[in-house]
Amino acid sequence: MSLFRALKKTCSLIKKSLFSRETPEAVRMEPTKINMSRMPLVNGGIDTAMLKAHKPRVMSKSGHSNVRIDKVDGIYLLYLQDLWTTVIDMKWRYKLTLFAATFVMTWFLFGVIYYAIAFLHGDLEMNKFSPKREPCVKNVDSLTGAFLFSLESQTTIGYGFRFITEECPHAIFLLVAQLVITTLIEIFITGTFLAKIARPKKRAETIKFSHCAVITKHNGELCLVIRVANMRKSLLIQCQLSGKLLQTYETKEGERILLNQASVKFNVDSSSESPFLILPLTFYHILDESSPLRDLTPQNLKEKDFELVVLLNATVESTSAVCQSRTSYIPEEIHWGYEFVPVVSLSPNGKYVADFSQFEKIRRSTDSTFYSVDSEKQKLEEKYRQEDQRERELRTMLLQQSNV
Repeated sequence: MSLFRALKKTCSLIKKSLFSRETPEAVRMEPTKINMSRMPLVNGGIDTAMLKAHKPRVMSKSGHSNVRIDKVDGIYLLYLQDLWTTVIDMKWRYKLTLFAATFVMTWFLFGVIYYAIAFLHGDLEMNKFSPKREPCVKNVDSLTGAFLFSLESQTTIGYGFRFITEECPHAIFLLVAQLVITTLIEIFITGTFLAKIARPKKRAETIKFSHCAVITKHNGELCLVIRVANMRKSLLIQCQLSGKLLQTYETKEGERILLNQASVKFNVDSSSESPFLILPLTFYHILDESSPLRDLTPQNLKEKDFELVVLLNATVESTSAVCQSRTSYIPEEIHWGYEFVPVVSLSPNGKYVADFSQFEKIRRSTDSTFYSVDSEKQKLEEKYRQEDQRERELRTMLLQQSNV
């Protein structure tokens, strides 16, 4: 019993020493309040850790759709009806597998038919033939030989050891059909390869959007600002940037639209002309009365639930192909009262230099009037907004009761 007590006491001492061990100084650091006004430069990519973990997005930052198509009757038949687009949209590993499997399957399929013709004609029992009797295909006495003859005929290798004779007209017809059918298959597969390689999809990946957007003043107007850059030396001409605001909307009849789309217009330096993307450009959307984002304030920006999808359509100068690059912004990625750090400068030798180390960085806006906010006006606007929301909910409730 004394031994048990001694062991118990030893275990309690070990446990106490483990949990009362002093924490390293790096771990015991007290949280420090940071004054953002003394830190003018902010890296736009740092704030991603603060985003909501399960924030739903229609479009990812890389431009890929997050919408899943589900419960569609006959979806595989629809894909087969548009076989050209289906094959082009395949990933390369599946496409190469299909490419190799198509040739092997056609070689084997026609080889089996040649073997069946030889079997029905009696070419496999050569010891029963008279010396003057000719087989349908010379030197094809097994399935392997028939497969090799099919491969040599389709690829026009022509070794000369196996060849077709005039004995079987149906074998000659099969050879012609094989060459015609496989030529069409080769044309289709080669065409899909060329079309997939020539697509400007990879070119669109060399167009870079700023990870965050900012709201600042530009030419006296309150604007939503994003930055776009071309990562290649080849020009992108006839660039047109547009946006779609996706948010939940409730109609006057009480219908709730989950993803209502509203157009968002962007300009370059308050101009609607299509620029050519040779240097990083800044695009502006004016938050005026016609803007779907006119209700944004510094107080309610992070509380809003919307997604701004940005689309850039441009023409590649070298190929004249039209490419599209996409991205999206959620409220957590929009910073009020900040502006982008300039990236274009003039070098001593007279050349323009784009410093992409500053591309994602933002800083506090230098416009002092931007922060002079009339609190009474904001409170009044918020009060009217809440009253309008309550009135809309009341109308919806009355409409539902009248329908009942």
